[in-house]
Amino acid sequence: MSTDVIRPRVEQVASRFTDLESDRTSDPRVGTTQQKIAIVGLGYVGSVTGACLADAGHDVTFVEVNHLKVAQLNAGDSPIQEKELPALIRQNNAQGRLRATDDLGAALGEANTVIVCVGTPTGRNGDVHLRDLEKVCLQIGQAIAERNEWLLVVITSTIPPGTTQDLIIPRLEDESGKTCGADFGVVFSPEFLREGSAVADFRHPEVTILGASDDQALRAAIELYAPFGGQVDSVPVRVAETVKLVGNAWHALKVVFANEVGRFCESETIDSRIVMDIFKQDRRLNVSPAYLNPGFAFGGSCLPKDLRTLNYRARLNGVDMPVLDNVLRSNQVHIDLALRRIEEYGARRITVLGLAFKHGTDDLRESPNLELVERLLGKGYEVRLHDDGVRLPRLVGENREYLTRTLPHVAAYVVEDLDEAIRDADVIVVAQGNKAYSDILDRVTPSQKVLDLQGVARAAGAGSLQYDGFLW
Repeated sequence: MSTDVIRPRVEQVASRFTDLESDRTSDPRVGTTQQKIAIVGLGYVGSVTGACLADAGHDVTFVEVNHLKVAQLNAGDSPIQEKELPALIRQNNAQGRLRATDDLGAALGEANTVIVCVGTPTGRNGDVHLRDLEKVCLQIGQAIAERNEWLLVVITSTIPPGTTQDLIIPRLEDESGKTCGADFGVVFSPEFLREGSAVADFRHPEVTILGASDDQALRAAIELYAPFGGQVDSVPVRVAETVKLVGNAWHALKVVFANEVGRFCESETIDSRIVMDIFKQDRRLNVSPAYLNPGFAFGGSCLPKDLRTLNYRARLNGVDMPVLDNVLRSNQVHIDLALRRIEEYGARRITVLGLAFKHGTDDLRESPNLELVERLLGKGYEVRLHDDGVRLPRLVGENREYLTRTLPHVAAYVVEDLDEAIRDADVIVVAQGNKAYSDILDRVTPSQKVLDLQGVARAAGAGSLQYDGFLW
């Protein structure tokens, strides 16, 4: 179960470090303290990061193994083409705030902060290539061994979760003979720079994510980034590492989704640009945070049906849509996983809270909750059901027909009183986002377990040994 995200107000948590004050001077343009910063990597991210920090009044030294890039930078030329960047590099180099070297030890000798921006390309097996990053960490560790002052190490390179704790910090400690959290601090902070607008993105971030090894490292990173504005989120390090991977996967998925829609529309002689322009106007559901919380599977009378129709028509037209064609299969995998989690308890008496796929409706058609109940009964579990929105005598039409076809003896399992429904259960499964279930932990006995598929009891369950969140 992951730690909740902490969102500190910048003005409350930003602070100065008295042990470093002698190495800093005030810069009135940014209203903060000038730092001496070493940036490892003069590629796309490193160039933009260093130029923007120098333009904010900091003293920046790039560390780069490519001698041509070093020479370009020291001549005031940008090593990459990016809007606004050449002018920033030229101006700040001329004013003495921006330079480059191939000597990491020398750059770190005077630095308060080192920011690592080396590439992490894909290896032959498809996993990320971390050798360059590991090599840099070893060199930084050697430099820390020669220092007496505390150092902030910021990692911006995209890495898999666990890399900071399992590789970066151990390498720094082993090479330096010093301790993270005492002699130096590490912060992982993913970058969100778009080519073509990277300078503007750095200067005006939507959010700055900081996964820090300790409080001192967190405060130092906030002091560095706070002047640029935007929301500052302090999160567990593994969360910070994962955010960037998930973000890029989402962007890729959006591109593929739009292109699959385009292929389908073309096969039906429909202008896909008009379709997607209308689609994007809906900011309540389509382009919004809606549906983007991990939880249980989707269901209902619309989503499964319309996905089948879209995929069937595409196949008729000879259109291949592998992402949309696998959405229902992925949804089924989710139901399978929930069943396995319940089986892992080794219990026999199960109460499922929520029959309809969504609270506030009595629509049971293709409800994943109903399928879960059906499969539990098929495996011989003793099952009780509760849903304050479903009244069996009132169900009519297709809704009633679906229920009687899927679970013909449902009335034998439904208990209208919530406390009665959970009494004597070994495991209570919260399958619906009904707020009435948010205090379920106040109703259970010490011997009962709660598996929350929707997160409705997440706040109350934090730290409880009786509570298991599904995927969190």
